[in-house]
Amino acid sequence: MNKKDLTETDIRTKFITPAIVGDNGEKWDVMTQLREEIYFTKGRVIVRGKTVKRGEAKKADYLLYYKPNIPIAVVEAKDNNHSVGAGMQQALEYAEILDVPFAYSCNGDAFLEHDRTGANGVVEREIPLDQFPTPEELWARYRQAKGYSLEQETIAIQDYYDDGSGKMPRYYQLNAINRTVDAIARGEDRLLLVMATGTGKTYTAFQIIWRLWKSGAKKRILFLVDRNILADQTKTNDFKPFGQAMTKITNRSVDKSFEIYLSLYQAVTGTEEERNIYKQFSPDFFDLIIVDECHRGSAAEDAAWHDVLTYFSSATQIGLTATPKETKEVSNIHYFGDPIYTYSLRQGISDGFLAPYKVVRIGLDKDLDGWRPEKGKIDKYGREIEDREYNETDFDRNLILEKRTQVVAAKVTEFLKATDRFAKTIVFCENIDHAERMRQALVNANADLAAANKRYVMRITGDNDEGKAQLDNFIDPESTFPVIATTSQLMSTGVDAQTCHLIVLDKRINSMTEFKQIIGRGTRINEDYNKFFFTIMDFKRATALFADPAFDGEPVQIYEPGPGEPPVPPDEVPGTEDETGEVIYEPADPIEPPVTGEPPRKYYVDDVEVRVATERVQYLDEQGKLITESLKDYTRNTVRKAYASLKAFLNAWNDADRKQAIIDELATHGVFLDELAEQVGRDYDAFDLVCHVAFDQPPLTRRERAAQVKKRHVFAKYGDRTRAVLDALLEKYADGGIKSVESLDILKVDPLTAFGTPVEIVKLFGGKQSYLAAIRELETELYWKAA
Repeated sequence: MNKKDLTETDIRTKFITPAIVGDNGEKWDVMTQLREEIYFTKGRVIVRGKTVKRGEAKKADYLLYYKPNIPIAVVEAKDNNHSVGAGMQQALEYAEILDVPFAYSCNGDAFLEHDRTGANGVVEREIPLDQFPTPEELWARYRQAKGYSLEQETIAIQDYYDDGSGKMPRYYQLNAINRTVDAIARGEDRLLLVMATGTGKTYTAFQIIWRLWKSGAKKRILFLVDRNILADQTKTNDFKPFGQAMTKITNRSVDKSFEIYLSLYQAVTGTEEERNIYKQFSPDFFDLIIVDECHRGSAAEDAAWHDVLTYFSSATQIGLTATPKETKEVSNIHYFGDPIYTYSLRQGISDGFLAPYKVVRIGLDKDLDGWRPEKGKIDKYGREIEDREYNETDFDRNLILEKRTQVVAAKVTEFLKATDRFAKTIVFCENIDHAERMRQALVNANADLAAANKRYVMRITGDNDEGKAQLDNFIDPESTFPVIATTSQLMSTGVDAQTCHLIVLDKRINSMTEFKQIIGRGTRINEDYNKFFFTIMDFKRATALFADPAFDGEPVQIYEPGPGEPPVPPDEVPGTEDETGEVIYEPADPIEPPVTGEPPRKYYVDDVEVRVATERVQYLDEQGKLITESLKDYTRNTVRKAYASLKAFLNAWNDADRKQAIIDELATHGVFLDELAEQVGRDYDAFDLVCHVAFDQPPLTRRERAAQVKKRHVFAKYGDRTRAVLDALLEKYADGGIKSVESLDILKVDPLTAFGTPVEIVKLFGGKQSYLAAIRELETELYWKAA
């Protein structure tokens, strides 16, 4: 057996795996400590037009665990034509992502080890196959590098909760859990975890608490949340395994016999009486406090419940947030310290765990140009309107242009009619009055569906019990209604709307924190309901915040349709931060005309036309950078990065055994030729689309290429039956493109079935290799003129 002739898979099976597990399996347990070809990301969701694909997921050849919760080494394999260290750079990249201390590369001859702890002074060394370290050896080296005492080690190696279903924390959750437990074991007592909305902060918090609780490091724990629905969800879902040891603080008297306490911020920081609840506990009662959504006031030294953290100052305190708040008045980092771990929106989208999004930017003429009433202009209630320039800061606050609301409702409806009229939609409005008027406009714009079900459009705001009662139904993926929810503040946080497909911004947003929270309403992926991405329709240029350096996850596409073009792409004072706590009541603004003699709070104008002035397209490239260009421009630039010239592309195309491999590779970079064909022409082959769009070559249709091959009689050397098979394949190419020709499955389709089974057809050519050679010759002839 010549080792050089073996594939990478053979090298792994015959050399690497036996070296890791030992001759008799005495080293690493293959069932519990070794995972082979383990995917640790999902693959970025790539959206072009209506087409959604996943990019390539990251996969480690081997991931080795000291215990199920402690990954300790990654091993990258190469075939024997590579050097021992050829896989090291990839191994180090994965080791950094997975937070493991040891990385190895192996080609079947030996291992190259990289010790990321640097504890013994030798970072890289070569190891013979039979001397690969045992789990105990690697843990001993890691433990020494960490300087663990026996007590600290006991905490650090405590298992996470396993419900027996096989569910494991995702890699970034495990990183967050392990870093936090490690830091607490070493005595740190103020910690900040930053994890984007939708990445499982509560589940991560549960596993942290579980390990600290089970190890005995922390005995009484307080978990603070800012929404009643979150407290209930936490108790019945992620925290359910705590069972009888857990309670929720709901009234003025507290039972001190429990170990895990859930509480709303408001329950301990409300009225003077409520605020004293926590004083029923001694200052040292809790030894761990976890603050969910800690950007919502907890870090402000004058915040009402900052007193709670101060009162329990001896407890270890962990802040969880998706949006660290840094202003002159408020700082998470000032209070909790720098984040011990960050998993950003951008990283979540890149890994494929969070949904990317498109942006449809629509500029209305009055918003862009402003509006000044003519002299003596009166509103619909007969009051003269103050003569001044009104702009978007006034609209829907102190000046209501009713036709503006109707235009917004019409654009939202047009989008839904062109995509899915039952796609869950949240419309964010300036205030409750605006949300109510938007509800009315959307009901009128969707009169058929609103008449069929009164819950098709609902206003869900803090002052409306009927609307709030429908919040759970809106969140529930299995509940069809409500479809459209108009709101101002209530739904900006704490709403886990997994199937929200459209977010409409018709309010000014100057707070990055609030902006990220609103975007977070749509970032969850739900594959069961085909929710892979969502769309933001922006009427107030709120998405300009994408350009802010503090924003970490740009959209996949921004579209600004022009006048007449379809919108489907091929109550906070501006500048203030969101307030702590659940919205209990929002006073509605009166719609009646003001009493004579009083200055009007708002002008209501119903006879001023409002039109769409602008509507633009932007995509994310594979690095997550926002670029403003059309699909054609994006394709052109991306292809030219991969192939510097037409000759380079032709060489790669002609050298490829499977042309589809090149098409698939381009797709991983966001070049979707199916979508491009919709714009350029569906009769063109992938080859012609690329050559035409990227290199300005005149295209030929598939049928024209097939006809040229037939005219040249290039298959005269074949027998009648094999020539008939090739003619049938040419016809299939003319109908469906090169992918159909390269697949053996095409032989199971009429009219090719007339020549026999796939095996019989292949035998006509003298075997599989001869058949594939004939297919390559057919492809060569199809692209002969271009070459």
